[in-house]
Amino acid sequence: NAPKIILADEPTGNLDSKNGNEVMELLTDLHANGATILMVTHSDYDASFSQKIILMKDGMILLEKVNNRIVDILVTESKN
Repeated sequence: NAPKIILADEPTGNLDSKNGNEVMELLTDLHANGATILMVTHSDYDASFSQKIILMKDGMILLEKVNNRIVDILVTESKN
């Protein structure tokens, strides 16, 4: 089985660090073999594996990073 797209919602969320690292290695290997990975995470460590990061809050995109570079700040919080 060689999926082209993998949706991973908090793939390491309830795992200890050893098993979490194994999951991230697996996702990294799948990506190296051509799979696109769409991952939702609250973990900065897990996000550090990503080529592209989109930071969201309350359904709004706050910023986008490509290869750890901020590309564009799309939304700023307004003072109420």
